[in-house]
Amino acid sequence: MPVLPALQQILDAIAASPPPEPGATVAEQRANAHAMMEMSFSALAEPGPDVAEQFDRQVPVDGGEIAVRVYRPEGEGPFPCHLYIHGGGFWLGNLDMSDDFCRSVAVGASCVVVSVDYRLAPEAKFPVPAEDCYAALLWVVEHAEELGIDAARISVGGGSAGGNLSAVTALMARDRNGPPLVLQVLEIPVTDLTMSQPSVTENGAGFMLTKEAMAAYRDHYLADPADATNPYASPLLADDLSGLPPAVVMTAEFDPLRDEGEAYATMLEAAGVPAKATRYDGLVHGFFGMGALVPAALPAVEEAGAALRDALHD
Repeated sequence: MPVLPALQQILDAIAASPPPEPGATVAEQRANAHAMMEMSFSALAEPGPDVAEQFDRQVPVDGGEIAVRVYRPEGEGPFPCHLYIHGGGFWLGNLDMSDDFCRSVAVGASCVVVSVDYRLAPEAKFPVPAEDCYAALLWVVEHAEELGIDAARISVGGGSAGGNLSAVTALMARDRNGPPLVLQVLEIPVTDLTMSQPSVTENGAGFMLTKEAMAAYRDHYLADPADATNPYASPLLADDLSGLPPAVVMTAEFDPLRDEGEAYATMLEAAGVPAKATRYDGLVHGFFGMGALVPAALPAVEEAGAALRDALHD
């Protein structure tokens, strides 16, 4: 099917927008991109509901510290927990941009949500962002009582680069003997930084995320091109995917990342891991946050919420 008409308006506006200023630093490009994202996605996202409590904490990591934002639902704990990892091509994104979604998950799935502000590339190259996310998971378990969390009921999830980091966090937890996870929710995930899947070329221009941008983001993230085959960078290339938590994988018909997300779900199933892949037709990369303008995006949010409720409250 063709791209949905409401999305085509957004794609046309993006195509008509001016390119970045020549010679702009990464910091300047990031600031401009964040300003544009805040204006556009705040208008496209469904407003998040009120939560009982919200606060930020600092988490020590190798070489510094990172922030996490904690969302607590109404009711008495201990609650299950969802560790949320934002997207942004490994070089963009912050806690504020995920605020509405994290509130929705906390209320809809009746769980504590911990959103991770991992360090961004290119200042923090692979594997630093992935190690930050795993450190945040360890911190959640270590502070479970303080946070009102049941450490036996933790899931992980995120979109795009956040889907990559979520899958990698699950791999690290398996390889490093925990903490155990009950589910991974992977929205339009990056799983193959070699960019060798057919949809990278098929959908590589004109559909929000481009092949050219993907290559630039990968170069920001990887210090050594050879790291593209490291399973902690490209989980699709892992030799063994057994023993991982069940997965829900959501892809979009016109996303360059479509095939690698679906391939990851197939490989998880082949390794004996329960995995469900759903392709959302007519949609593009980033559709998850466009529910206010594109109602066709809402079933994906509902699917994620239902999967979390089932896994965290079983």
